[in-house]
Amino acid sequence: MIIDLRSDTVTIPTSEMKNAMFNAPVGDDVFGDDPTVNKLESLGAGMFGKEAGLFCPSGVMTNQIAIKINTNAPGELICDELSHVYNYEGGGIGFNAGLATKLIKGNTGQITAEEIEAAINPDDIHFPETQFVSLENTCNKGGGTIYPLSELKKIKALCNEKNLTLHLDGARVFNALVEADYTAKELGDQFDTISVCLSKGLGAPVGSLLLGTKKDIKKARRIRKILGGGMRQAGYLAAAGIYGLENNVNRLKEDHARAKKLGTELSQLSYVAKVLPVFTNIIIFEVIESIDFTTIINKLAAKDIKGVAFGPQKIRLVTHLNFTDEMLTKAIKILKSLN
Repeated sequence: MIIDLRSDTVTIPTSEMKNAMFNAPVGDDVFGDDPTVNKLESLGAGMFGKEAGLFCPSGVMTNQIAIKINTNAPGELICDELSHVYNYEGGGIGFNAGLATKLIKGNTGQITAEEIEAAINPDDIHFPETQFVSLENTCNKGGGTIYPLSELKKIKALCNEKNLTLHLDGARVFNALVEADYTAKELGDQFDTISVCLSKGLGAPVGSLLLGTKKDIKKARRIRKILGGGMRQAGYLAAAGIYGLENNVNRLKEDHARAKKLGTELSQLSYVAKVLPVFTNIIIFEVIESIDFTTIINKLAAKDIKGVAFGPQKIRLVTHLNFTDEMLTKAIKILKSLN
């Protein structure tokens, strides 16, 4: 039994999801003729109170399109230093949108309205014009942290005042929603554009949604085409996204419970120096300095547990749809055996 905890992107569609895919009515989505894609886009937009949606192959594409359609180079984007849009999207902010990036050292991937206001450039020709703010909820490198609605409202008010676009990288937004005290609609009200990943906790094999106004999505469709993201009979993939949205949101709490159990067990092991607080489905732990952390990764791999390096002496494990209670028990046993 291989236990793959590298990411929640490793999930395999269930038989029910496959049936939904195989039976989906399809058309040519570039012409707007795929009924299943249209249904997915409408469903996602409706959940977050947005006018329209656009189905794309990846969350990187939805994030990058959102940045492109809402900015004009030269300009600058503000985000936390741990943000996915900055660290893991191949330099797309500069390449696709021609923007500079101002990083804020926030708290576990979260930034405040006060920090954002201090980072806004003055109206001075020596500085790029601040145009765009990106937040990540939950934050991957922060350990799956969740923004409080009160802070999001402050940030939204600031962005409205300063005429800045506010974007949500919601790669794991449903992990946040099942734990937070706010709804998808309440969250959606705080952002101009939202990226929602379908291929992580929801278990779909491919795809993300970009949500926004009809005007934004019309522009986004053009950029998607330029980036090579126009797909034809994409309804087979969209059907998986629909199934995930309709069936796999509430069960994310199961992933969180297993992650917290793993975090608790790890905190008691002699080779673990520290476990970051476990908020959702991401566990990040530090190995003591006297042991090369890659040794732990290799030993786990030899016992059929896969994790990833996540910085100096840090290892990340991510629970997901295909990680069962049986696997949890086995993983704990193996982790203890390395003690």
